[in-house]
Amino acid sequence: MSVSELFLGIDGGQSATKAVVGDADGRILGRGKAGPCNHVKTGDGRAKLEGAVRDAVTAALSEAGVDWQSTRFRAACFGMSGGPADKQAILEALIAADSVETTTDARTALLGAVGGGPGVMVIAGTGSIALAQDAAGRQARAGGWGYVFGDEGGAFDLVRQAVRAALRMEEGWGPDTLLRDSLLTAAQCQTVNDVMHAFYTDAWPRSRVAALAPLVTQAAEAGDAAAAGILETAGADLARYAAAARNQLFPPMETVPVAYVGGVFRSQPVLESFGRSMRVVPGCAVGPPRFDPDLGALLGAYRLAGLSPELKTCQ
Repeated sequence: MSVSELFLGIDGGQSATKAVVGDADGRILGRGKAGPCNHVKTGDGRAKLEGAVRDAVTAALSEAGVDWQSTRFRAACFGMSGGPADKQAILEALIAADSVETTTDARTALLGAVGGGPGVMVIAGTGSIALAQDAAGRQARAGGWGYVFGDEGGAFDLVRQAVRAALRMEEGWGPDTLLRDSLLTAAQCQTVNDVMHAFYTDAWPRSRVAALAPLVTQAAEAGDAAAAGILETAGADLARYAAAARNQLFPPMETVPVAYVGGVFRSQPVLESFGRSMRVVPGCAVGPPRFDPDLGALLGAYRLAGLSPELKTCQ
């Protein structure tokens, strides 16, 4: 195999770093996974970034039957959490490639979700955002304002709304809800007021709070009206994000793929609410993502080289 015909995609996140190697025909030759890519400016962040990328790429090349030392990629695309600006020079020095692009993990996730073409992706993980891209490469967004000012429909927001509902019950100005006992058990507290104050401390970072979001779905499935209302609102909010991003770039009657991404959509009530709300938006073909973010980064590498092959698994 000619090493000049290899392409590299990297999804560098705060939980893991994933690499995928493909050839010029779009065949996926190898995939690798390593630890998280830490922010470069924090402590030993640069060393961890370099180590995670090197380990993930080495694993992908090994699966492809190629040695790191003999490899020069035709193009490499890195989708990195925490922004690309402080990582481009580091990655250019680390990876031998004719062309290197460092961008956000959101952009490569979008490329993967819609298969590299025009479309919309709405992400509902810890936070939430909708991104859109048209055939000319123009991009638009809606949401993504962070947990203080936005992130409606994200996991942290679901738990925030659950705490509010439980506080209203505890203080006597809201209806009873199963969410109160669920939160007390999860946080090992005696009152919801204690839960609220615990969630303000360093012991409960946003990611840990957000991890309690499935409690809302469990309560809703048990017949809790407050929980069901939270999930219904979350789905509608995420649909509004998707529609707003879509309408910035596409005419009303053009059919556009809209992909839903992120752990919140594993909640069936949220997904159903999202689907109902999207059905009233003209020109939307709603479905799951076509490809994972690492494959979106590989598509970015192909685009960087002026290619647009269909991705396929190497038999």
